[in-house]
Formats: sequence, structure tokens, C-alpha cells
Amino acid sequence: MNEREKALSKVSTLEEALKYINDGTVLMFGGFGGIGNPPTLVEGILQKGVKNLFLIGNDTGFPRVGIGRLVTAGRVKKIITSHIGSNPVAGEQMHRGELDVEFSPQGTLAERIRAGGMGLGGFLTDVGIGTMVEEGKQKIVSLGKEYLLETALTAEVAIIHADRADTFGNLTYIRSARNFNPLVAMAADITIVEADEIVPLGTLDPEVIVTPGVYVDLVIPSGGVNWKWAWEEKKGT
Repeated sequence: MNEREKALSKVSTLEEALKYINDGTVLMFGGFGGIGNPPTLVEGILQKGVKNLFLIGNDTGFPRVGIGRLVTAGRVKKIITSHIGSNPVAGEQMHRGELDVEFSPQGTLAERIRAGGMGLGGFLTDVGIGTMVEEGKQKIVSLGKEYLLETALTAEVAIIHADRADTFGNLTYIRSARNFNPLVAMAADITIVEADEIVPLGTLDPEVIVTPGVYVDLVIPSGGVNWKWAWEEKKGT
């Protein structure tokens, strides 16, 4: 690594990354059903003992997979999400009043995160009109049609899982792990990436980069939790 690459490098350690994640942190995460959640970072959060997290992400994973491990361990106080059906522990905690769940339709949730990353205050949508989704939300009439005002979402910290990262934080993803990760990467004050492979700056073809490094603050190497392991764990839930 030459002097320029060293100056631009965002490669760090799990220990350093965890300094940004503490009790009560508003934490946004990427992925879908556990795939695309960063396993090393989740394990680090568990080992650190962080609690009362406020999570924002697509789902609560499975009880022993992905972000679901934090829910199962009782480390989450509130979550904004599209569904919790794959994690019965989340449902049990919600009904006992231990977990505050705010549901948002999946497309709306994705757009709320994107809006946050783009610096927008929110957007108008007719999704949810006439349902429980509209409760507590402002309605606006535009061109004779009624819409809900959905507010943008941002977080203090975002944790995402990439297939490959260069030392500046340019990222690529693999298959469904791309779900939500590119949006989440833009919408937090600090974005921490766990990458399966970290390559020198200039190695990645610009045409395949999904998330530009300008959105990334730290890159850490994955601890080796692979897709096969995650899938076997998922089948065991």
C-alpha cells in the first residue's frame, strides 16, 4: 500500500468499530431475513453487552440468525421494520410490551431510508390509506388525491455487509445481500462495513461498484461466518 492509499484507507478493526455502538444507539442495518446482516458486527455487539438499541431495518431476522440474535438476547428496545414474522421471539417480546415495534410497509420503509440518505424530509404515498398504517400520520391532498406524509429515516450508525470492499470503502454485494444495504449506507452519521474480502484501492471495476466509498466511514474484515453456516442456522429455527 503506497502513501496515498494509506491516507485514504478506511480499513479498521472490530474493536474500533464497536466504539460507535453503545447503549441506546439508533442503529440501522441492511439485509433481508438475516442474509446481508453483518455477522461479525452482530457478534461484537453481543459480546460488548450493548442494550436498549433502537433498530431500523427490513425485518428481525430469525431467532439465531443475523440481527435476530440481538432481539433474542433482549438487546433491542424499539425497531422500525416491515415485518417480524420470521422471528417468533420478536412477536413474543412485542406482546409482552418488551419490544416497541413500528411497522412500515416494505417499499415505504425502503423509501424512508432512501429519503434520509438523500437529505429529504419525507415523501407522499397512498400506501396504507384506510389501514392501521395511517394512524398518527399527517394526510395531505394533492391534485385531488389523498396521501400520507411519510417521514425520512436516519440513524446514528449503520452496519452493513458487503461481498467486496476496497480500502476506500467502495462496495459490491452478492445477490440478495444487496437488499437495503446500499440505502442504509447513505442514511447514517457513521457507516460501518463488514466485508468478506478487502482489496486494494483501484482493484474493483467502477462499473460493478454499488456503494461509493464516500458513504463509508469504516471497513472491517468479516470473521468468516459464511452463507452455508447462516443457512443451516436459519433452517434450524
